[in-house]
Amino acid sequence: MIHDFIRNLLVAATAVVTLAIAPVVYGARATPPLPDLTQGGKIPEGGLDVTHDWNLGPTGARGWVYGWAGNTSAARQILVTEVAKGSPADGVLSSGDVILGIGGRPFDRDARIAFAKAIAAAEEERAGGLLALIRWRAGQTQNVQLKLPVMGTYSDTAPYDCPKSKKIFERGCQAIAQKGLGGVSIPDDLTALALLASGKEEYRPMLAQYAKKVAAFQTDSFATWLYGYANMFLAEYVIATHDVSVLDGVKRLALEAAKGQSIVGTWGHKFARPDGHLNGYGCMNQPGLSLTISMVLARQAGVKSPALDRAITNAAGFLHWYTDKGAIPYGDHQPWPWHEDNGKCSSAAVLFDLLGDRAAAGFFSRMATAAYDERETGHTGCFFNVLWAMPGVSRGGPLATSAYWKEQSWYYDLARRWDGSFPYQGEAPGGQEHGKHTSWDCTGLYLLAYALPLKSLYLTGKGPSAAPALNATEVKEVIAAGRDFFPVNGQNGYDLRPTDTLLAGLTSWSPAMRKRSAQALGRRPGDFVPALTKMLASTDRDTRYGACEALGCLGARADAAAPQLRALLAESDPWLQSLAANSLLMLGSEARTASVPDLLNMAQRDNPADPRRMAQRAACSVLFARPPGTRDVKPILADSLAGVDRQVLFPVVKSALENQDSVVRAAIARGVYDKLTDRELAELLPAIITAVRELAPSDEMFGDGVRLAGLDLLSKHHIAEGMPLCVAVIEPERWGSGGRFAKCLEYLRRYGGNARDLVPALQKLRAGVVKEAPANKKISTEAALIDNLIAAIQADKNPPKLQTAAEFSAKK
Repeated sequence: MIHDFIRNLLVAATAVVTLAIAPVVYGARATPPLPDLTQGGKIPEGGLDVTHDWNLGPTGARGWVYGWAGNTSAARQILVTEVAKGSPADGVLSSGDVILGIGGRPFDRDARIAFAKAIAAAEEERAGGLLALIRWRAGQTQNVQLKLPVMGTYSDTAPYDCPKSKKIFERGCQAIAQKGLGGVSIPDDLTALALLASGKEEYRPMLAQYAKKVAAFQTDSFATWLYGYANMFLAEYVIATHDVSVLDGVKRLALEAAKGQSIVGTWGHKFARPDGHLNGYGCMNQPGLSLTISMVLARQAGVKSPALDRAITNAAGFLHWYTDKGAIPYGDHQPWPWHEDNGKCSSAAVLFDLLGDRAAAGFFSRMATAAYDERETGHTGCFFNVLWAMPGVSRGGPLATSAYWKEQSWYYDLARRWDGSFPYQGEAPGGQEHGKHTSWDCTGLYLLAYALPLKSLYLTGKGPSAAPALNATEVKEVIAAGRDFFPVNGQNGYDLRPTDTLLAGLTSWSPAMRKRSAQALGRRPGDFVPALTKMLASTDRDTRYGACEALGCLGARADAAAPQLRALLAESDPWLQSLAANSLLMLGSEARTASVPDLLNMAQRDNPADPRRMAQRAACSVLFARPPGTRDVKPILADSLAGVDRQVLFPVVKSALENQDSVVRAAIARGVYDKLTDRELAELLPAIITAVRELAPSDEMFGDGVRLAGLDLLSKHHIAEGMPLCVAVIEPERWGSGGRFAKCLEYLRRYGGNARDLVPALQKLRAGVVKEAPANKKISTEAALIDNLIAAIQADKNPPKLQTAAEFSAKK
């Protein structure tokens, strides 16, 4: 939320007095200085969202808190930015006040969290609702009190068997009902779900009216995001109320979603094109999960269709790969090395629970529970991370849920307004917040957590859980897995752990804990290879995973373990193979080179446990080219293919050019093409042409790399098959055409007058781009490029000699 008061403070304050801390570098930017707002200090600039403030619980006030790197741990003051009229803070606090402490004591830790916990204490019956604050105003410090409604105390089993949780839920539902439901949107879908969860008849007319809106809802814009949450509500509504008048709407939404699924079982910002490729730039797993959950609920509501069953199976198969490996990432990428990412692990726990998949539901519910310190992050903000948290955690049983609640209830108390509603809180500056959800009413989002005890919806635990309920010992282990990662006083907590603790961490169920332990061990001096090679021989899968990662983190210090790592490449577990490949890349030069034959054999070997050839993805990134955005070490064969057996190499190249993932194909283009002799090119030419003609069905964002590289090769050799492909690959209607347009025309220009037969196609292309050009432009840049190319083609009286692929190969 942006406030004029903060803007004025930024320009009016002249003296900057900082507390005694030196700026430290976080990423590429220096941490802004921590101001003392009572001494003329101003909100620091320097790249962070200086206007971000927080709802301060049910006080009716909002406040700015110093934050950086996605947290507010350094904050010791709260600047009041707004006070609602008639609220508990009205008349006690005003914009410009600075809250310095609680209960007569100055803040000595994160002021935001301390304030939230003070709210919970004040709401207890014994405190009588009194919240004691230290208020600074215009140079004067004073102890003041706010009177909050008494809500009671969270029970040890909260939100289950908890009168306070029940009271918060009921007040929130009243706030929703008073405001009403608007048009079909994600926030309104969630508020409707919260009302539905209450089971109260008084909300039925409002819900029935909204259900009719949802049943008729249709859109092309962000359909994958909107359909999932809309149909979640609609299906749950049919199940809960038996109102079959809207069942046709459930069926239509579910089947449109199923039809819009990609070849590999994913969705993007829009539904897939008729050819099964995603629109936009690739898969988005958060809407994919919500759509899949909604389709499962649609089936539960009575929709029967083989197409629906196939879509659910395909989506679940794609997502299941991440079980035991890490958090489900943003796209079709490697597992994310945290416990959570945009709520995808939590929603996966719900999905796999609904599907009866005990192993996957159990793993993802553990990930959700261990993510208590990772909720205030997320691509474009933390909305989905908070939304799915409690439904996902609850799949781990009541002990896991209450343990998580003890870690995170402060966040819910801080977000709760004095009228019982909940706004979007966002995340501390320095994270990935883009302000996308600042206007969203998040009441329904939060109330779904408080609705868990009712078990009235499948989303909130109706029916028996497939996931195993964690016992006290297991809960303790899961909570421990979430500790120490985020810096405290600038230091990673893992670096403070004893070596024995780090070695034990490598055996954890948690992929994040294993990786963090491995990284800390890699930063520590000492010879850990004997212990790690012994762990590699363990019969425990997680132990082997952790040891493998740790050896990679040791770098050349682990060269002695190279034979054991190479042996892992022949295992049947594709994730163990992938981890071993990545670790081999980090070893010394001699050990890396010695691993090439084993890596090539792994990349070519068929493995029933690896239908999408994920191990091949790892091998190609290690041998030929690293995935986009990876900045560690050069691939083993980055400089030369000298000494590599072509009888082994070429089958790998041909197979990799057929991999579903465009990143694998692009690795071949980037790491192999420019090292080929003409004779070698001739042997690989059919595979190269096919990779140009056929867009990879996964990771479409990077799909153009291998196609443009292939066109470059074909046009340099004037191979006839490349000419029509230069026009076909432009695909102006597909995302990213701006990056293809000029390159494709450049490559076609090399054919000169040979391309005369393509002039009509170019003219048609030109007409299309002119039609799509902005109204204020007489002619687009793309049209000008086409005009120049057509002129060059028609003027060329001596075109280069053209040859077919077969003719080129016959010469070699």
